This record gives sequence, structure tokens and C-alpha cells, in this order.
Amino acid sequence: MAEKASTDSGYNYLILVPTMLLICLGLVMIYSASSNLGQLRLGDGYFYLKRQTIFCIIGIAVMFTTRYIPHTLYSKFVYPLLLISVGLLGLLFIPALSREIGGAHRWLNLGLLTFQPSELVKFSLAVYMAYSMSKKSAEMASFSKGVLPHLLIAGILMLLILLQPDLGTTVIIGLWMLIALFVGGVRIFHISSIFLLCSPLVIWLITSADYRMKRWLAFIDPWEDPTGKGFQIVHSFMAFGSGGIFGAGLGNSKQKLFYLPESHTDFVLSITGEELGLLGVASIIILFGTLIMGGIRVALKARDLYSTYLALGITSFLGLQVVINMAVVMGLLPTKGLTLPLISYGGSSLVMTLLSIGVLLNISAKS
Repeated sequence: MAEKASTDSGYNYLILVPTMLLICLGLVMIYSASSNLGQLRLGDGYFYLKRQTIFCIIGIAVMFTTRYIPHTLYSKFVYPLLLISVGLLGLLFIPALSREIGGAHRWLNLGLLTFQPSELVKFSLAVYMAYSMSKKSAEMASFSKGVLPHLLIAGILMLLILLQPDLGTTVIIGLWMLIALFVGGVRIFHISSIFLLCSPLVIWLITSADYRMKRWLAFIDPWEDPTGKGFQIVHSFMAFGSGGIFGAGLGNSKQKLFYLPESHTDFVLSITGEELGLLGVASIIILFGTLIMGGIRVALKARDLYSTYLALGITSFLGLQVVINMAVVMGLLPTKGLTLPLISYGGSSLVMTLLSIGVLLNISAKS
């Protein structure tokens, strides 16, 4: 049914419908989670809702625009996209152009708006890997031709992101690279060797920074210091536990009343669990699952290798971020400042995610 509707109308509703429902649910939960914060900080309980609504309008317009731009066009601008990504990441090291939040310089200050270049990096890498792996499909088993060039390009971008500092996004891109290389036909020996060689570096990066080590200790035993380093995850547990199966009711969260930090961004799923309960969280998981499965179907039915790799690249980036955010707020991974796509507050993530989904819709229409 979904496939036939996609063929008749030009839209893949297995992707479009979950996307629109998640956006709508995100607006509802952002308002619920941020109204008190907006009133206290800015004297406007609708502040975050109004800004996110603007981002939604822009993002949806971008999605429907990229839906009609041939996805093969991006392959002609692979290297300009990478250079722009590197340039924007470099601008973050100029204090006058970057905005510091929580000790990290991850956002470019554009006056009334900010932009997070790492979101563009994800899309640029997806296009680059699709283009490069499709050209080198017969050479992907070779380390010098199939692995090393891709690692060098991704390594430069990952290093610039790591210096912001942003270890979480760096690790996500690294994991995504391993997935992309595996799909592209790289030998398991090469992939496992890269993973084993990089693991000690990640461990060193965690242990060498005090704030990262505190997050790791809070992950191991959050109840050891529930008012200190374990505060955020403990209150996330409380939010999920208070919600039960059916939730406390929309707007009735207690943890959003300045107990749970970042309740409208990184931990919006916790507030959803408290207010809408297990049924609300399960609905979000089902919608994301449908969207991701739709993306995989598009990749499998794509007409050429480039289209297949691009669809899988976009889908796997989305899926990784969803899984990691959910794992963090449920205490299955250490705390990391990572938004839940389409739901959390944040313009850069929302617009770039919708742009990528628009590309996915174009690939589907051309299949």
C-alpha cells in the first residue's frame, strides 16, 4: 500500500508520514518541557515553541525542495561540500564567530540564529562516501584504495569536531564510518582492526578529561552521587518511573520544573515518558522504526550503487543518533549532549535532518 502510494503520488509515505508525526509530537513536547524555563529566563513561556516552529517551517520547506532536486546533483559537489564543512568547523576557533555553551565551541554565531557545522558534516560525509565507494566498488577490499582515503577525509573532520571539544559526535561519526565501510565491501579484518586501534584512544580521551570521567562514573553508578555527577541521569530515571504505562498527563511533569537539565533538548524523551508514559515512548520508537525501515527499503530498491549508499548513509546516521540518544536518557550509555532528531529543540539538527529526509524522498521517487 505504502509502495503503491509512493509510486502514484511521487512521495514515499512510509518516510513522510512518520517524519511529519514526529515533528508535530516534538513541538508539543518542546512546549511542555520548556514553557516554565522560557517564562523564567525570558519572560515568555512560548519562546522555545515559537523558535522551533520557525525552524520547522524552514525545515519542511527545505525537505520539499530537496525532494525535487536530483540527488545525483550532490555527487558533482562532493569536494566543495567537504571544503565548506572544513571551513565552517575552522570558523568555530575564532572567538568572535563562535558561541560557547557549556565550555564547548560547537555553534557559529549568526546573530539571531546559531548553526552547528557538525550537522552539515554528517550530510557531506554521507554524500562523499556514497560517491567515492560507488566509484571504487571494485577496489573496496584494498586497504590503500578502499579504506585509507576515506579514513583520511573523515579523520580531518573528526579531529576538528573533537577539538571543539565534542567527543560524542566524533564517536558517532567514527561508528558511522565503520558501518559505511562495511556496506561498501571493506574486509571485516580491516574494520575490526580500525575499531581495536581506535578504542584505546577513546578510552584515553575519556580518562584525560575530568568532566568526561565524571560522566563515565555517573553511568557506572549514578546513585553513588545522586545530587552531583549522577543528578541528570537519576532525574531521568525518576521521570520514566513516574510516568508508568499511561503517563502523568500532558503538562504534568515534575522533573521539567528545573530538576532535569536540558529537558527540552537532550532529555526530551524523559519528559515524554513522564507525561505520556510507556505508550508515548513506544509510539515514538515505532515511528522512528518505521522511518528507518522506510529508509532501508529505499536503499535496497535504489537504481544504482551511489543512490543505495547515499540512502543507507542518511538512514544510518539518523538511526545511530536516535538509538544513542534513547540509550543515554535510559542510562544505557554515558550522558552525552546529543539531541533526539525531529523531536528535540534545535534548529541546526532539525533543518539538516529534514534536508536529508528530502534527499531520501528523492531517491525513493527515482527508484
